[in-house]
Amino acid sequence: MNYRILRLVDQPELKECAARWFHEKWNIPLSAYLESMEECLKKENAVPQWYVAVEGERIIGGLGVIANDFHNRKDLTPNVCAVFVEEDKRCNGIAGALLQFVCADMKERGIDTLYLLTDHDSFYERYGWKFFCMVQGDGESNMSRMYVHQRTDESNEIDL
Repeated sequence: MNYRILRLVDQPELKECAARWFHEKWNIPLSAYLESMEECLKKENAVPQWYVAVEGERIIGGLGVIANDFHNRKDLTPNVCAVFVEEDKRCNGIAGALLQFVCADMKERGIDTLYLLTDHDSFYERYGWKFFCMVQGDGESNMSRMYVHQRTDESNEIDL
């Protein structure tokens, strides 16, 4: 499979297409994605950031980094959000590549620690993420898992 991971800040012409793609996957208002992506393109802050994996002209995966992914632990920031890979492209390492890419890119931006809210219980450990705590998602009755990923200069990961 031949795909590329792109940073929205490097490919601003993808904003509309990427916003629609994320909206269709997560049913978050299109305007919320557009607003966050416009903030990203201003290049004023390290967060928010958006990334897509493309095969030809097709977006096959993506994720973002935002301050808070709709949960009650506002101190656990920034958050990797909206991780998604098209069903027909899963099990090809795309999610892992996206996660590695975002961690390295955020490290270059001075952010060593990232958090991720999920209901998955074994997927992210494969990519160096560690379970941190349970958090309450906005409007959710059940608790969700919060993961953390930390990078140091000495190695890619550290134990918590």
